[in-house]
Amino acid sequence: MMKHLCAAAIVMTSACNFVTADQWGLERGTPDIKSAGKLTFGPDDILFIGDTKSATVFAVATGNREGDASKASINVDDLATKIGDVVGGTATVNDLATNPATGNVFAAVTADGKPAIVQIDGAGKITQLALKDVRYSKAVLANAPADGATGRRRRNPRNDSITDIVWYEGKVLVSGLRSGDAPSSVRELVFPFAKSDKGVGVQIYHAAHGKDEDTSAMRTFVPLMIEGKPSLLAAYQCTPLVKIPLDELAAAGERITATTVAELGNRNQPLDMISYEKAGTGFLLLTNSARGVMKISTAGLSKNKGLTERVSGGGAAGQSYVTIDSLQGVVQMDKLNATHAVVLVEKDGRQNLKTVVLP
Repeated sequence: MMKHLCAAAIVMTSACNFVTADQWGLERGTPDIKSAGKLTFGPDDILFIGDTKSATVFAVATGNREGDASKASINVDDLATKIGDVVGGTATVNDLATNPATGNVFAAVTADGKPAIVQIDGAGKITQLALKDVRYSKAVLANAPADGATGRRRRNPRNDSITDIVWYEGKVLVSGLRSGDAPSSVRELVFPFAKSDKGVGVQIYHAAHGKDEDTSAMRTFVPLMIEGKPSLLAAYQCTPLVKIPLDELAAAGERITATTVAELGNRNQPLDMISYEKAGTGFLLLTNSARGVMKISTAGLSKNKGLTERVSGGGAAGQSYVTIDSLQGVVQMDKLNATHAVVLVEKDGRQNLKTVVLP
């Protein structure tokens, strides 16, 4: 009897996966992923993968349906080495994404120049996500920058074709560079994927530089409700924080001017950001290359009219923040549940995955 019940459960699970795949326009095949960069989870078990090399966003059904995010706690020392043991080669972790339903963590990896996706479950077990004969779909970005070094510093703009991706209200929001005027852009990709959005150019006032700019891509962003209106909060290199109302983004046409709500200091690159509430108050948690992890208050964002004057000497202005000393060395993070986050901490040449209380 038990064998028949188990068999029935397998059939039902398989049927559920097919229904999910069909609902979201996924077809069976092998996605031609050339690089694994930014990650975000969408509906059901679908993982979105940003591939900068091919300037494409892939949607892959992971089959990850078991687990409880509210009880999850994942801690793995020397994560990159252990991932390398699983996928083969020397591994670099490019991004983390937590399945909000199960609490399992997925990592985008480059191992000996090849892309891979791995799953870390609640017990810390690492397995490679199969990317052969899976249910998937893709959206190739229109107007992607050329793949090749340009300019005095010989930088390849294709590497910044996708700097962050977030699932929000039926769309995959994508930041990065595009070709042509106002290369810094945000795209809204409706899912299931139909056609690729050419993006809206974003102009910001960079208070540390004292001028308007539209050439550098936002490095990380989060969607946030501000006075009942969906908006984006985005951090740029060196380190302006800006807000963009999403309804204005949809109506902007070729270009939109963001509101710079904070300047967080120069000579610094934002790495990752999450939003959360604690005791009824909203916060952003932003990790940076040179200025630690900042806990930024979202209070007063609706009334913040924006910075219009230069902030020199590496100073800060706008939204208030505190630096979380207990979170030194954090290079990646994602929200795990209402009270905890997972963070990738770099220390003494090793990267450790830890579960921490949201400060």
